[in-house]
Amino acid sequence: MSSTLPSADRAQQDATSARERQMRQAEELLFSEPSRAGFAKALFKGEFRAQAIFPYPTLSGDEKTRVEQAVAQVREFADTNIDAAAIDRAADIPQSVIDGLGRLGVLGMAAPVEFGGQGFSQSGYCQIMEVIGGHCSSTAVFVNAHHSIGIRALVLFGTPEQKAKWLPPLVRGETLAAFALTETEAGSDASNVQTTATPSADGQTYILNGSKRYITNGAIAGVLTVMARTPDPKGGESKVTAFLVTPDMPGFEVVEARMEKCGIRGTATAKLAFHDMPVPASNILGPLGKGLKVALTVLDFGRTTFGASCTGAAKTYLAAATRHAARRRQFGRPLADLELIKKKLAYLAATAYAMEALTYETAALIDSGAEDYMLETAILKVFSTEALWQGSYETLQVHGGQGYFCDEPYERMMRDARINTIGEGANEVLKAFIALVGMRDIGEGFKSTLEGLKRPSRFVPTLWRFGRERITRLAHVPTIPVVTPLLRPSAERLTRRISRFARAVEHVLMKHRESILELQYIQERIADAAIALTTASCVLARLDHELATNSASELDRNAAELYLSMANRRFDQAIHELYHNDDAQTTRTANAALRASAKKPS
Repeated sequence: MSSTLPSADRAQQDATSARERQMRQAEELLFSEPSRAGFAKALFKGEFRAQAIFPYPTLSGDEKTRVEQAVAQVREFADTNIDAAAIDRAADIPQSVIDGLGRLGVLGMAAPVEFGGQGFSQSGYCQIMEVIGGHCSSTAVFVNAHHSIGIRALVLFGTPEQKAKWLPPLVRGETLAAFALTETEAGSDASNVQTTATPSADGQTYILNGSKRYITNGAIAGVLTVMARTPDPKGGESKVTAFLVTPDMPGFEVVEARMEKCGIRGTATAKLAFHDMPVPASNILGPLGKGLKVALTVLDFGRTTFGASCTGAAKTYLAAATRHAARRRQFGRPLADLELIKKKLAYLAATAYAMEALTYETAALIDSGAEDYMLETAILKVFSTEALWQGSYETLQVHGGQGYFCDEPYERMMRDARINTIGEGANEVLKAFIALVGMRDIGEGFKSTLEGLKRPSRFVPTLWRFGRERITRLAHVPTIPVVTPLLRPSAERLTRRISRFARAVEHVLMKHRESILELQYIQERIADAAIALTTASCVLARLDHELATNSASELDRNAAELYLSMANRRFDQAIHELYHNDDAQTTRTANAALRASAKKPS
């Protein structure tokens, strides 16, 4: 008898196998650790953990002085030495700029002092990245790749010997760092790494084979953190492990040193290959088989400085657009007198304020030693990059035809901004991540309740516990501790939406159960609602602090109040579209387009 399965059964089996593999990868991405509740995750339950973001964080004492001095030095250096237009034209960052950043301590700003770093907090380092991001996006991405995800992996996971060997030249900028994760099949799908690392018989060496692409600093780095798949010593499925690699290792190949690209042209973005490349086992970074934990932990830091860079760029956009609108005359009056131009300027001001608030709240969570901030960093990345992309459009539009030409910086700034919604996790993937991670605990609670109801001996106690917990949760109205009476109506509007969000999340999970894992239209709306609530919370905390300390300018107050209204409206739209949408027609149209495309010759 033939053991061959019918094609339909085989297809079903393949689909089931693929589904199980995706679930295992999802668990691996979440580290399969006990769930911890951060600020954003608590919002999904209708809770407002005020202590996480109130009062709004500020630097104090010696660190404030040190950061202010460093910010002034970096700003002066950037104004004098970093020519963003020249860097874009040459598709290269001059060595003099890299050397200067090294002398200023920028390339080791948050690294430990004992290894030559400046020892800045994440909040302090973000202020530096805000300056650089506002001046030159290529330079900001270069620094971010070297420090925020390159050096940071070594600082967080390196052994004392690894740190002593590699950190001192890295923090001085004598050696550059890179982080090599992305491959043809592994980008936002970080768990799908195909590069392999096979241990030698004695376990002292690993032989790496594979390739990487889109690696910032890949061809100019002296130390690279490379993700490769290693066998499970217990015989299970292979796991991703992080390795410290140097370009002098036999078998290391730079396939393409500088890949041409749309924007951030000054960065050296490389294709790399490894051909039977021996790497000592002592170069394993972090635990064997825990490379995804290394990668995703480091990306949390990188996404935070990403937000800081976007904040700096947003402020530059605002300054440029308002200056031009005030000076340019059309129809016999200043451009700024036109309401549709005012609308653009207001958007730029409101989103820049919100970006800054969210960036420094997120950085402060990291500095506080909080256990869980992965949702906050994902929200910061999605919000800041999408707002900045829209901001680049508004800024160029204010400048009209003048902005379209290459003798002005705005077309370059638009090109530079485009990578942000793709790099360090595509925003579409991060929205699914935000929704699914945020709903995970609630979904697990429903699952355990359903299992309990199936057992006669547990039916009554399970039903009683579920009913009591649900009534308590839904009846609870969160409190937002603003100290400024003027802001209490805004706080009350936000609390009502937080409660409404919790009810919507419960309804979605009860209706769709496990199938929610595939329903990305719904995931996006849940994520958009969570982003609106989180950003509004941070803006409210910042404005409350500024009003209480009499430090709010007229612009700050108006920008913050406008953003709160914008966030409320975005939240309301996302929740409304959970129940009133064009999802079915959207899918039918997309499928029709795919079928039509398949019929055309390639």
